[in-house]
Order: sequence, then C-alpha cells, then structure tokens
Amino acid sequence: MNLQERIDILVRLGEYLAENNEEWKAVKQNAFLRNNWFTTAFIDIAVNNINNSFLQKENLQKWIYHYRLDDNINKKNIGIVMAGNIPLVGFHDFLCVFISGHIQTIKLSAKDDLLIKHLIEKMYDWNVKVKNYILFAELLKGCDAYIATGSNNSARYFEQYFSKYPNIIRHNRTSVAILNGKETEQDLINLSDDVHLYFGLGCRNVTKIYVPDNYDFVPLVNAFKRYNYLSDHNKYTNNYDYQLSLALLNNIYYMSSGSTLLIESEIIFSPVSRLNYEFYTNTASVFEDIKNNKDIQCVVGMYGVPLGAAQKPGLFDYADGIDVMEFLLTL
Repeated sequence: MNLQERIDILVRLGEYLAENNEEWKAVKQNAFLRNNWFTTAFIDIAVNNINNSFLQKENLQKWIYHYRLDDNINKKNIGIVMAGNIPLVGFHDFLCVFISGHIQTIKLSAKDDLLIKHLIEKMYDWNVKVKNYILFAELLKGCDAYIATGSNNSARYFEQYFSKYPNIIRHNRTSVAILNGKETEQDLINLSDDVHLYFGLGCRNVTKIYVPDNYDFVPLVNAFKRYNYLSDHNKYTNNYDYQLSLALLNNIYYMSSGSTLLIESEIIFSPVSRLNYEFYTNTASVFEDIKNNKDIQCVVGMYGVPLGAAQKPGLFDYADGIDVMEFLLTL
C-alpha cells in the first residue's frame, strides 16, 4: 500500500465510526459484556475523540507533512503489546505504525480484544492489502522492534524480553492538576471530566489536584456531582465503599460528592473513586517539583493541558513524551 492508500482507508475508518451502524453497536455492547469497565458511553467518548483528532484528513496530512513521510521506508515488523485500561487505548500506536508504512504484529489485551480487532477487520474488507501490514498474535516473536505498554510489573518483563531490540516500554503513569482557586463553574465541570472519564482508569486521568491554601472545595464537590451516576456501576461502587471504609476506620478526614472521595495526600496516584489533593503556597514551586516526575503523564490546568482536555490527545501527544513516529522513522 502506498501512503495515499493508507490515508484514504484511515479516513474511511473515521467515516465508519461516525456512521455508528448496528454492527458496530453490537461490537461495543459485546465489549462491555466482556469488560464491564467499558461502558458504551465511555467507548463512544473514546471513539469520538479518535475520530475527531486522529482520523480527519486534514489532521493526518499535517501530521504526515511534519515528518516528511513518503513511501521510501525500509519496512520492519513492529511488535505492539497493547494495554486495556481504557477503550481503544492502543489505537495511537497502531496508527503510528500503519501510517509510517511499517508492518505491525499486535498482541491485544484480554481486557480490550474486540474493539480494535473489529476495526482492523473492517479495513481488511475494504482493502485486502491491509492484511500484509497488520497481524495479530498471542506471542510476539521475531519482530524487529517493540512498543509495549503495561504496569510497572509487566514493564520489567518487557525490558527483559525486548532489551536486545529497539523498543519503547511504558510504565504506570497518571496525571495531576494545578488549580489557582479562580476557576469558573465551567472550568470545574471540565476538570470533573478529566477526573471521572473511563472511571479514572487512564494515565491521562487526573488522580491528584494541587490547590492554594484556604481553597473552597464546595464548588468543586458540586461540579463532581454530575458524575454521581457512576455509583450505579457495581464495580465502581465496590471501590467507593472500600475506600470510604478505609477512611472511616483510620479516622481520615474526607469530603465526598456522593461518588468520589477527596482526601489530602502527598501521593499522586489514587485508587478508583478517590481523588487526592494537596495544598500549596506557590504555584511555580509546585510546577517545578512535579514537571520532571516520570510518573506524571500530563499536568492539567495552570502550566499545562487546558481543563477538560486531558482525555482529548492529538496526533502529536505521544504517551510518556516519547515521539513514536520519530522512533519508527529511525529504525
């Protein structure tokens, strides 16, 4: 396939997602039945973001132009180990390898093994040559390079298995927000999305906020109430009840929106249904302290990603700040 063919089929994929036909609806429902964290509402949000940011022809062309992509590439087989914490989380890696012209062999996560496979099978139907570029495998062997995403524990194994080859290996990460206390009601609603989308399971979800001394939490807690429907989700509620029990047993001060606990802590990672917060006196010093923290995917609010945009990465927003396209083009 030449570059133009690859662009055309990706644009067609975006049109298919936008159409949202009965076949695709059934796949989404089956993905939810397989993994109850993948509600159809959250799948739709992930799909809309992918379509709007990744699969529009104008966006693809700007991305391609930036890297001066052409058809003169020494094809390699790239092994991709995909994560499954949020719907279609591995799509950007797939997209990078496909548009570059390399071949890819994908190991899907057991938590997300229906959505992206269905989309690629549609691409097979539209152009049989896609089968020469995208393969699936349970074990990745004989690849020329690897991109692997997982937990800190699995990353140690990836580093051992793939150390002899060019690789990108990703660990656990999370995101934080810095507030100045002057946020509008809409700002706080936007922050609520950054915290709650995908039940907070993504590396771009905000799991800790930094607030000024004497911060008024009431508007924030009220903004969070728009996600109180999450308490209807059994798995989420089990997490909330457990975290609430721990706070009560340990006599820890907490605030609650009804479905989200806010607890003061220096730790940037927080469990599902909980948001950590920390007071500060100087915003610049906070940013200096966290900007080089390798566990932070992105900083939201002051000095960083706009509130509400954490889960809307663009084509140039590479996980862990590692330029995947540059990696692929230098193999």
